[in-house]
Amino acid sequence: MNAGLLVGGVLVGLVALAAVVSFFWTPHDPTLVDAARKLRQPGGGYLLGADKFGRDTFSQLMVGARTTLYVGIVAVGIAAVIGTPLGMIAGMTPRGWLSELIMRVNDLVFAFPALLLAVMLGAVYGPGTLTAMIAIGVATVPAFARVARAATLQVMVTDYILAARAAGRRRPAIAMRHVLPNIGSVLIVQASVSFAIAILAEAALSFLGFGTRPPVPSWGRMLQESQELLFSTPRLALWPGLAIALAVLGFNLLGDGLRDYLDPKLRRVRAEG
Repeated sequence: MNAGLLVGGVLVGLVALAAVVSFFWTPHDPTLVDAARKLRQPGGGYLLGADKFGRDTFSQLMVGARTTLYVGIVAVGIAAVIGTPLGMIAGMTPRGWLSELIMRVNDLVFAFPALLLAVMLGAVYGPGTLTAMIAIGVATVPAFARVARAATLQVMVTDYILAARAAGRRRPAIAMRHVLPNIGSVLIVQASVSFAIAILAEAALSFLGFGTRPPVPSWGRMLQESQELLFSTPRLALWPGLAIALAVLGFNLLGDGLRDYLDPKLRRVRAEG
């Protein structure tokens, strides 16, 4: 098995395990403010110590993993559900006006980063988890549309597509029975890579106050709350920063490994090299 795929799978699995376990158990209440345990050092039932409000850092990391995965799953889901059909339509009608319109609108959306979109949505609807999910999802749509279009263009020139056309199959039937199953592997890889980007985006939005609102723990807000104690108590920033880095690394390695595993030609070229 590809080493990157294995390492990425392990890291992603650990994040997912922490998120699932947090539904049923955490060492302490991650939202409980206890002034008596303010900046408590690791030990005595507090594995990673406590923050400036006396909340258990390890419990916050566990629930923060749940928040991160939740935002990532919904945001990537929004991007895939919207971007994939648009990319397929553009790829199946490469010379039509509809394809040109889709790709030009796609370029326009691509010009708006998730942060700017979140600021705009936050000004209208208020900051929060929903705002972060929508902003990240919409900002990721162009990536799925481009990948789906490129993969569809390659599929549309194959013999089985020509045979389906000759048999009189309609475009919706061709798209669902022939195109989508053959571009699925590319979309899976894109979803993994987009998940890593969503983790970073969610952390950045929470850091700036446009993401998950308190008291729900978030890795990005843990970083924001620790910045004033960065030099006196650096561990408060170390653990959420490390969690973000490992989660992003895990999904990137997983995406790269899946690309090698699902693309036999690329795997063969790397083996020969």
